[in-house]
Formats: sequence, C-alpha cells, structure tokens
Amino acid sequence: MLEGFVGFPPDFAARYREKGYWLDRSLRDQFAENVFAPFADRIAVSDGDLSVTYAELDAKAEKLALNLWDLGLRPLDRVVVLLPNVIEFVYLYFALQKLGAIPICALATHRYHEISQFTEIAGAKACVAPDRQRDFEFAPMIARVRDENPCLEHGIILGEAPDGFLSFSDLLARTPKASKKVLDDIQIDPTDPAVFQLSGGTTGVPKLIPRTHNDYWFNTNLATTVTEVHPESCLLLVLPIGHNLPLACPGLQGFMIKGGRVVLSASARPADVFALVQKHKVTHIHVVPALLIRWISDPDIGNYDLSSLRMIQSGGQRLQPEIRLRTRDLIPSVFVQENFGMSEGTIMFVRTTDPEDVQLETVGRQICEDDEVRLIGEDGNEVPFGEVGELCVRGPYTLRGYFGAPEHNARVFTADGFYCSGDLMRQHPSGNYMVEGRIKDVINRGGEKISAEEIENLILQHPAVQNVACVAMPDPILGERMCACVIPKAGQTVVFDDLIGFLEAKEFARHKLPERLELMDGNCSPR
Repeated sequence: MLEGFVGFPPDFAARYREKGYWLDRSLRDQFAENVFAPFADRIAVSDGDLSVTYAELDAKAEKLALNLWDLGLRPLDRVVVLLPNVIEFVYLYFALQKLGAIPICALATHRYHEISQFTEIAGAKACVAPDRQRDFEFAPMIARVRDENPCLEHGIILGEAPDGFLSFSDLLARTPKASKKVLDDIQIDPTDPAVFQLSGGTTGVPKLIPRTHNDYWFNTNLATTVTEVHPESCLLLVLPIGHNLPLACPGLQGFMIKGGRVVLSASARPADVFALVQKHKVTHIHVVPALLIRWISDPDIGNYDLSSLRMIQSGGQRLQPEIRLRTRDLIPSVFVQENFGMSEGTIMFVRTTDPEDVQLETVGRQICEDDEVRLIGEDGNEVPFGEVGELCVRGPYTLRGYFGAPEHNARVFTADGFYCSGDLMRQHPSGNYMVEGRIKDVINRGGEKISAEEIENLILQHPAVQNVACVAMPDPILGERMCACVIPKAGQTVVFDDLIGFLEAKEFARHKLPERLELMDGNCSPR
C-alpha cells in the first residue's frame, strides 16, 4: 500500500463487494473492456476542429503511456497535471491509468505556492503543464519546484518546451522503445488510488484526496443514472476538466462509459458556449451558478439554437430558484439539475421526478443507499429531523483519509469513519437536503473553495499587519468574494493595491486574492 494512503476497513470493503458496488477492476481494465473496445468507431472527444474516436484516443493514450514508461514512470508514481481543457489532458489521463500512475488534478491557475506543496506531499515524479497561460510561463516555476524537490524528475511542457524540459507533443509522436507487453504485464490493485483530487481546503493549501479505482468507477457509473446520460448524449466541458464534477460526476468518464461524446472548451464566454451547443447538438453541461447567470444574462442567447440541451447540471454553490426558472424560460428543453457534491465522495442530486418545489428548494439526496448521512449538532449527536447540523458522511466512494495528513484526518474523521464536511444542512420533508451554510472558514467564490486561513497566514507576513480575518462578502454573481479585515500595527496603515502586490509575490492562484480591504482598530471596529 502507498505510504500515506488511508484505505477502507476490510469489513466495509467486503460489504461493498458483496453488494456489487466494487468490482475489483482497475480503471484501465474497465475502460479497455467496457469503453474503448465496444465504442471503438464512435467519436469520443472533440477539441476545436479535432475529433477523435474511442479507438484513436486509446491508441494515443497507449503510445503516450509507453513513452512515459521509457522515461521511468511506474505504477503508483504521482504526476502533477496542470493542463486546461484540451484533448492532451484526456490522452494523459488515460495514459496514466494504463501505467497505474496517479494524476494529481491541479488547476492551470495554481502557482508555485500550491504546486511546490503538492509535489512535496505526494513525492511527485513529474509535472505536466502548458507552456504559458496568458502572461505566465510555467517552466520557470516548475524548474524552481524541481530544484527544491529531488523527487520531481521530469517537467513536461505542452507547447514550446525550453531546455531541460520534455515536449508533450514529442512524447505523443515518438516511437516508444517499450512494447505493449510492458503495459499488459502491469498489475494494478483496484484498492489503490487512481487519482488525487484536491479539497477545498480549510487550512494551508488544498489536501490531496485519494480516489481508488473501485470507488471512482462506481461513483461515475452511479452519476450517469441520475443525470440521464445515454449513448447519444453529448457533454460540453467548460469547467476545469480535472475537477471532480467535470471529470467523474458523471463528467468525462461518465459520458465515455455510455459511449457518448465530450466537447472541450477553454472558453466560457457566452457566444463561444452557445456556438458549441448549436454546432455539436450538446445535451449536457456542467456549470457553477456564476457561469449560468452570465449566460442567461447575455442578450444574444436567443440568436442560437439551444434546443438540443436536456440537462444543465449545477454544482459548487447554491443555485437560486429564480435562476433556474429564468433558464427554463429561455431554454424550454432543459432541466436545471441542482447537485451537491464533494471531491471527498458523497454526491447528491435533485431528480427530474422530484416535485417542482423540491427541485427549487433542495440540493437533492444521495445516490446510493449505502451513502450514510448524519447531521451532527454542536453536542456531537444527530440533530432531530428538519434541524440544522453538520453534514457527516461515510460510504462506498467516500474517502477514509486525506493523503499524508494524519493530524488533519484526526480532526475531520470520526472514530467510526464518518467524514465531517463542515457543511451545515437540514433535511427537507421530502427527504432531500438543503444547504444552510458552513462552519469552516471557507469562501466559496463561484464554486472555487478558498481557505480563509491560508490567505490569513500569508497576509500576516506583511510588515504592517498586526492581525487579519478573511471573511466572505455576498456577491450577486459569484455568490461570495473575499474581504480582508486587517488590524494594522500601531502607527501604520495598509493600502489595498500594496497588499495585493505583496500577496502576488507569494505566487499562488489569483482567484484566492482578496477583493476588498477593510481596516479595523484594535477593537475590531471599522476605522
């Protein structure tokens, strides 16, 4: 077993096998037998003008896997993946599954602060990134991380690869030295991690979430049943592809399992999205509310044929009923499906068969009868039905511990294995659930969870800051934005632009930057 990985207790694993949840097959073997072979001639993924069949995707992934093997990548090696919504992400994801290596699904917006810690915690052997994003070049950052972490042997760049880096395009094109037999001989334990997702984070940088082959296949298959995915379905991916929702709930994996099509988009601009829906006859889209609000507010929405749309799946934060109703007015063919999920596991969905008031007021209910849900009060006991408590969950696809974080695990898992999410919920009379807030210091900015403590710790390094609290402020589009409430040191002051400049030098993802500054006196009253 991989050191730092917390597996499922044997008695629970036996139960999940007995009930047919876990099939003890790796993702590699499941996709080879149930996806790539039966759907070989169907279109799998489109990116711009390029469309590839399942057979072509499989061949590309195999060739890439062999070339990665030639570099020295082996089963259970960890690889930090920073690629955006491009087809190369798909090639790489399945190549790593063929190797039994573990992708760490980072974001293209992550910077040195996050990547250095992911690399150190996981002992990552490689990092794959684009050459640039807007004016930011990734290679110099990866070089710094590599200098500080001897485990990081390879930097792989999609685009122009400088000296000391490998070209992703070259790895796709070159003839491997190893034969396919190398891959066939790899033994993958389906109880090992298949992927590391990232937590929303309440302390420091996001934690690494191990998702096993057994639980991730089950997770995805279940999600396809409540999102009505069929062989003729087409998913447009605009959310970051490595996130749990667009990757596996049902996401890329789910639409491929059903033999459907996936269209990738690096743009979330309304005109670009509408044009892709019209061109590809898209049936499903994953969104966060901020995106949906932007789209339905665009005056050109009526100039496109969006009648193919059947389901817009909204997650990341609460969707207001008015937005759902307005969307239905503008796109009568679509069902806006609220869901509540966590990369840690348990996901909830509103069903198309729920009464309308339940659809509008709730975030759904769990999708497996063995998704065990408790709402716990401050006294540690379950609250009475209809009262607010902290969501605590356990089940066949919910983790039993963050990777390499024993102290944190001791705080957020109960003795009997329930994960305490920090989300406050109450149960609706229908049995569905309603989100009532959080007890953890997390700002939910357009579906991206930002640790208040992480940013506070960085602000406290500013020479003029005595104390700080980062809090959420309401926003009509993003839901929440971050406000830094700062107590300056005696005789000093803090200016917003100077604070942002100071934080930018810390090299972390820009979406975590405060968007407002409030100066307070020692009694925490506004100045």
